[in-house]
This record gives sequence, C-alpha cells and structure tokens, in this order.
Amino acid sequence: MPEKFKINIFLLASSFYISFQLFANILSTKIALLPILNMSIDGGTVIYPLTFTLRDFVHKTCGKIIARQVIFIAAGLNLIMFGLFWLVGRMTPDPVWGFQAAYEQILLPIGRIVLASIIAQVISELIDTEVFSIIYKRTNDILAVLGSNFIGLLVDSFIFGLIAFAGVLPLATVWQIILTNIVVKLIMSLASAPSIKLIKRKVKFEEI
Repeated sequence: MPEKFKINIFLLASSFYISFQLFANILSTKIALLPILNMSIDGGTVIYPLTFTLRDFVHKTCGKIIARQVIFIAAGLNLIMFGLFWLVGRMTPDPVWGFQAAYEQILLPIGRIVLASIIAQVISELIDTEVFSIIYKRTNDILAVLGSNFIGLLVDSFIFGLIAFAGVLPLATVWQIILTNIVVKLIMSLASAPSIKLIKRKVKFEEI
C-alpha cells in the first residue's frame, strides 16, 4: 500500500516564497496604473506582498534559523536569474528572430530591479523575522504576522522604490509607486494574516 500523502508545509511555503520572489522581479518591469485610484504601481506588487506571510509560514513551521536561510536562498536565486538573463541577452541572436531589442528592453533592465529587490528583501525580511519572533513570543501568531508584515512592508517599499526607480522615473511617480505599494501590501497582508492559524508550530517555542 502506498504511504498516505501528506502535505509538507515547509516545502510548499518555501517553494512559493522563492517562486513569488522571482516572479515579482520580472513583473516589476511593468509600471501599471490602478484605474480606480489613478496611481502608479509596479507589476510585482500583485504577488510580492504574499511573500511576507509565506515567510511567516516557514518561520512558524521550522523556526527563525531556517527562515533566514530561505531568505538568503531566494536572494541568491534572484542573482542567478539575472545572470542568466544577461548571459542569454549577450548571445548573438538568430537573424530570423527579430526580438533582440525587445528582449534587452524588457529583461536586461531587470538588473536594477533585482539589485533593489535583493537589498530590500534581505533587509526587510530579516527585520520581519526578528519582529515576528518578538511579537509571537509575547502575544499570538496573527498579531505577529500583522506586526512584522507592517514593519517589513514599509522598509521594503521605501528601499525597493528608491533604488529601483529613482533617477529612472519622475520623482513624483516614484513616491506614488512607494505609497501605492504600501497600501496594496497592507491590504493583502491583512487579508492573508488569519491563514497563519492553519499552520501548526513544529519547533520548540524558543526557536521561533
């Protein structure tokens, strides 16, 4: 008889966390306009806010040390992704393939976005990890998610927005992107926070 299938929460949460980090950096090459608010937003914001709660899943499941390791793994894979984009971009294109300029225009500028993302991600997520640990030990998991995500998303939005877009876009647009990112991330954080109750703690309390 086959062994009963069991969902590995750590594997699932860490895989989605890293994947969403990579997806967000690619999506951030597009600056969109929110029709209702008429405000600018980078495309990565549609998915990136979920990474904060996914990191909290990893933290609650496996503890602070493993959560930090996942953060650095995601940062390393972001660097590898950009390196591959750059390497392929430098390859001589086939004459029948007429999209070299489009490739360079869309994917190569991602280097600045990846750099901004890695710096913002590592700093904000490490802060998020420490805040989650402190609040979790003193209150409960939902408040830990809300508190850590709020501080993390503020730090992330300012660092990412300034490094990725300052000097490339008008300053007013940059601040608009930062503000919109904060609002959208906060809404998504509030919506996703209760899901932490679905995750069982599998490490000792002091390891959180």
